[in-house]
Order: sequence, then C-alpha cells, then structure tokens
Amino acid sequence: MDKLVIEGGVPLAGEIGVSGAKNATLPILTAALLTAEPLTVSNVPHLRDVTTMLNLLAQMGVAVSMDEKLGVELAASRITDPVAPYELVKTMRASVLVLGPLVARCGEARVSLPGGCAIGLRPVDQHIKGLQAMGAEVSIEHGYISVRAKRLRGATICLDLVTVTGTENLMMAATLAAGTTRIENAAREPEVVDLAGCLIAMGARVRGAGTDVITIEGVERLHGARYSVMPDRIETGTFLAAAAATGGEIRLRGARPDILDSVLEKLREAGAQVDTGPDWIALKTNGALSAVSLRTAPYPAFPTDMQAQFMALNTVASGTALVTETIFENRFMHVQELIRLGADIEVEGNTAVVKGVRHLDGATVMATDLRASASLVLAGLIARGTTTVERVYHLDRGYERIEEKLSRLGARIRRVR
Repeated sequence: MDKLVIEGGVPLAGEIGVSGAKNATLPILTAALLTAEPLTVSNVPHLRDVTTMLNLLAQMGVAVSMDEKLGVELAASRITDPVAPYELVKTMRASVLVLGPLVARCGEARVSLPGGCAIGLRPVDQHIKGLQAMGAEVSIEHGYISVRAKRLRGATICLDLVTVTGTENLMMAATLAAGTTRIENAAREPEVVDLAGCLIAMGARVRGAGTDVITIEGVERLHGARYSVMPDRIETGTFLAAAAATGGEIRLRGARPDILDSVLEKLREAGAQVDTGPDWIALKTNGALSAVSLRTAPYPAFPTDMQAQFMALNTVASGTALVTETIFENRFMHVQELIRLGADIEVEGNTAVVKGVRHLDGATVMATDLRASASLVLAGLIARGTTTVERVYHLDRGYERIEEKLSRLGARIRRVR
C-alpha cells in the first residue's frame, strides 16, 4: 500500500495547472448513458474514482476509449447490463449517479447501495423520492435499489435537503421524461451547473442550474456532444491553503476564481494576499497567519471539502479558530491524526476548537478519507522533520498526481510503494 513521505518546512513556490474537477467529471461521464451517440469528454482528471466509473460504465456495455490527452469517448449505443454491482459501488458513492440515466434510457436499473468515504451516512432517499414522484416503481432488496418505469413523467420535486448527487441524478432522469420536471431546493454547486452545460450540449432543455429551482423540459432523445470539464475548485483551494500554511507564493493557472469566493475570502482573512484573473489565482503570504473560524454549508457557503485543509492551516496560525461542520457527521476523523503531529484541537459536538501552536512535528499518520488525507499532507508540509502519510489510496481518489505537483512547487515529498 502506497504512502507519502514528506520533509516539512519548505515554503511552496512556483506555478502549476489545475486539473479537471472530479465532482463534475463523474456525473458528466454517466450522462453518456442517456444517448446512443458518442459523448467525448475532455479535461478528465486521471484519478482512481474516474477509473472506477469508467470500469462501471464499460461493464454496462458502454464502449470506452481514451486519447493521449486523457480525453474520453463514451459510446452507449447499446446498454447490455443496467446494473451497478456492489464490488464497484462500495468504493465510490458517486456510482449511484448511474441510477437516473439508466431508468430514463432503459426503463430499469439495479444499483447497489453506495459506499465511498466513511464520513457519514449520506442516504439516497432523496434520489428515490424524486424518481417515485416521476412515476418509477422502486424497491430495495438485498442491498440493491431496483427501479422500473416504462417512461418517467415530469413532476415537481421538492427535496427535503440539499443534495448534490440527488439533484444531478434527478436532473439527468428528467431530460428524457415526458413533460416538465421542476426540482425545488436544488443544489447550486458549480459542478451541477457543469453537468447542466453538458446536458444542454447533448440537446437537453435545462433552465435554472446554479439556482435552487431547476426546470427540465423532457425530450424524446439526446444526441452526442463534446464537452470540457471545469477546473477542480477543491484542488485549487487545497494548493492555495498549502501555500498559505507554508508561507509560500504560488500561481495556479486554469483556475476559476469566480466559484471560490468563500475560500478566497477566508485566505485573505488569514492574512494571505490573493490576486485573481479570468483563469488564474496567485497567492503569497507576508508574515504569520491569523486563525480563521469557519462554518461549512452548501454552496455558495464554505465547502465541506475544504474544512480539513483549513483546519491544518489553523493549527499553526496565530489565535484560536472555531471550525463547525454542518454537512457530514463523521468529518473530524483527521483531528486525532493532526494531534499526533502536535496540533492543539478539541472537538465539542460538530465544532472543533483549534488553538494555533508554534510548530508541528513530523510523525506517522493515517488517512481516513479523501479530504482528511489532503489535510495530513498539508500538515506534513508545515511540520518539522519527516511525516509519513499512510493509506494514500484515499488521496488518489480525488487528487491527480498530488506529489508531482507539490514537488514542482518545491516540496520535499515522495511516494513509497
């Protein structure tokens, strides 16, 4: 099992490019199930989760080919097996995104209840509720969701809570439904907007993506398209937080500052100087950082996927920060590992109280989920001495060649197999 070995204490400096967004790529890949014509997707990040999704689609009968620039062509002219088995779904919760497209196109789907990171329950009841409102028959047996519908019907669906994958699943299902579907209390995340852009390129009629009400007018069929995935805002934020925490100066090209307002605001509040252009972000620090309190919430508020990285930053900032997690109930599992490095953190319910210390000291730590692993890498970059981060397969699910990118910024980091 791979591990990362980090010699800390080096400020990051230099320029790197931002990869395509994992959380936009996965639903866009499943959109290929909605048409018999080829869908070509570019700016696809080379990640374990993407490989899992491509394997899942191939198992269903989708022809998958990849070019030298990591562009992917998906041709679902014939779906031979509309089933997502436990063996694939258990490693990646986003596999549930095949549910809506399969029912819309094939009239049936059988999908294992999802797995992924152990950061909370993340139920799929909103997906099921929406499909039932659209006329589908749903049953749950032996750990699988089975759905049938001759043709889905448009409906008004008010989600009980904001769910990104639920919004995406129902939006895709509605593209081929008879009539108009209105999704209320929809997720507003940029990745939802990116999926809508791809669906529109395929001939779907989608309005309101990026707001809390999305309207989809169903069509008889969708056609093939070419689409480029948006840059990854969480990777962007992670590298910016790493540069700030190490007292560095970096520039990220191919970025989208317009979808990172809450993160950039917190970096400036911490004392970093942040400059932006249409497709780049530059950050540099001038002295010690100040502690920044934050509260996670659905977009456009501070993202839960950046909470762990900012906690690492706060461990060595001046003052005390309150970090409140409102999205996932188990997303403080990195706290004990940060404490092993010398951090001063106490957890009270869904809030962590982080008191800045003069320095962290290297140690061996273990990653428990995707974003927790990123926070431990950040802590290793800050710490004195050697830090070893074990179980980095979590990291490989969401960050493309992170050790190579950090090395280009001057970090002393290497992968040990």
